[in-house]
Amino acid sequence: HTMLVALLLPFLCLLSPAAAGRLLVIPMEGSHWLSMKKVLMELSKRGHQIVVIAPDNKILIDSSDVYELKTYSVPLMKEDVEEHVRSLSAKSFSQEPFLVRFWKLLQEYRQSGILFHASCKSLLYNQELLKYIGEGHFDALLTDPVSPCGQIIALHFSIPSVFFLRLVPCALEVRAAQGPDPPSYVPRMFSENTDHMTFSQRVKNFLIALSESFICNIAYAPFEELASEFLQKPMTMTEILSHGSIWLRRIDFVFEYPMPVMPNMVFIGGIHCGEKKKPLSQ
Repeated sequence: HTMLVALLLPFLCLLSPAAAGRLLVIPMEGSHWLSMKKVLMELSKRGHQIVVIAPDNKILIDSSDVYELKTYSVPLMKEDVEEHVRSLSAKSFSQEPFLVRFWKLLQEYRQSGILFHASCKSLLYNQELLKYIGEGHFDALLTDPVSPCGQIIALHFSIPSVFFLRLVPCALEVRAAQGPDPPSYVPRMFSENTDHMTFSQRVKNFLIALSESFICNIAYAPFEELASEFLQKPMTMTEILSHGSIWLRRIDFVFEYPMPVMPNMVFIGGIHCGEKKKPLSQ
């Protein structure tokens, strides 16, 4: 028994550092980041080395002793981004008629696409950072695919990617993961339908599903162009996201309509709610 331990110990010493890895993180701003930061803190406790790359007009993304933060310059002021977030929030929760809200959100999505695209282009053509990533020997890349910039970098450097998301507009994540998504049964974003729909609600749902390709074409066409140019081959959003290795989805069937789940999707809804907090007042 003692001899067996003596033989195994050197191997265990060799294996233990190998369990920790180098993780490159290309996050999304806002509440998306707040959830992701909890995960990074936990990964850091487990010995992983983490590098976060963010634009210099960041709002909530901050320095920390659990990761190394590297920033790149972008042609947008921090105030522009903050104003867009305020405007998008107000229009998302407005009580206006559906078509009015839908049209206004379309304009906001277009603006989101412009902001994310400008930031992404600045990163992809930052030679210093690209050289750093290329020489960084990263084991995986953690990113939020609402902006596909991280995934474009993962494809460029052949780094396995882990997606951290709730959902992607227009059910792009379902198509990218080759999951079924019949519009007659799965309620669409902003429809306010449930899984029990009348015939007229199903028609409305179907029409929204048809319009989504138009909306996302407006929001994501610049990214497809950028990815095709950068990777030097034609790329669609579905093609870009189809290479995600693991999808960590911040949803739970307690709140969501049950949907088909692909084998590489893991539901992690509520991970940032586990801490002991004071009970809410009445």
